[in-house]
Amino acid sequence: MRLKLIPEKTAFDFFKRWKLWLGISAVMILVGFASFALQGLNFGIDFRGGTTIRTESTTEIDVGAYRSALETLELGDVSISEVFDPTFAEDQHVAMVRIQAQDDGESISGEVIEQINAALQTVAPGIKFVSVESVGPKVSGELVQTAVIAVALAIAAVLVYIWLRFEWQFALGAVAALVHDVVLTIGVFSELQIKFDLAIIAALLTIVGYSLNDTVVVFDRVRENLRRYKKKPLAEVLNISINETLSRTVMTSVTTLLALVSLYVLGGDVIRGFVFAMIWGVIIGTYSSIFVASTILLWLGVKRDWTKPTNTTGNQFANIDA
Repeated sequence: MRLKLIPEKTAFDFFKRWKLWLGISAVMILVGFASFALQGLNFGIDFRGGTTIRTESTTEIDVGAYRSALETLELGDVSISEVFDPTFAEDQHVAMVRIQAQDDGESISGEVIEQINAALQTVAPGIKFVSVESVGPKVSGELVQTAVIAVALAIAAVLVYIWLRFEWQFALGAVAALVHDVVLTIGVFSELQIKFDLAIIAALLTIVGYSLNDTVVVFDRVRENLRRYKKKPLAEVLNISINETLSRTVMTSVTTLLALVSLYVLGGDVIRGFVFAMIWGVIIGTYSSIFVASTILLWLGVKRDWTKPTNTTGNQFANIDA
């Protein structure tokens, strides 16, 4: 017996209360913008600048013990991660300790380095500092700029791809859904003041890809049904298409969430921010594929010129295989 979260045949009217769903999205976006304007993002070391210390010891690394030892120094944002390499000896344990830039300079002083060394000696006797490197404000500023460009280029590439694959109305609907997902993800990180670093940028790009996948599946079915039901209103065709792909969409999202929730609970502090962004992105991406992208498409309308043969519907790129 197969597991079915959603019946194979459903007849939900997704546009009956479209104003409510878009109203909820609008409120969340406004809250996100307000939070961003008032308190901004809690940037991590990657974007704020700071110092990275590479440590080496003969005792096994306990990230929690390292973090507890450094808390008394009140150094601000401290990130600790263990480094794994098959070339390491059995008694060679390496960790990376990242400390945010201090208010009085871009790098921590030698005195503070000694205090950190003394604190870590209490939990890992004989620990050595192999290297100490600092990231200044200029480099961190360049990382912020590069991250923004990366997300913008990804969304622009999606716009071009969907435009070539379908029609411009589909492209605007897909991009509206992607912008919706990115803005809400940044907004929730601002509201909850969760650390925002390069890993979250990677999560944003992954969310863009995941949400686009869902949207393309729905839009592909819409295009098929527009050819099949040539006289049905567009809203009815959209409802039919979403209902036909609903079981697949929900099953994909739920199975993805099962893995992500396991990572969030068991994965530790190092990847928790990334996994949280992915969990939020999967939920909001599924929502936007159904309600935001399709509603934008309904507003814009679709050219339904059936005087041409079926295999040339759309533009010259419409039948390119993905």
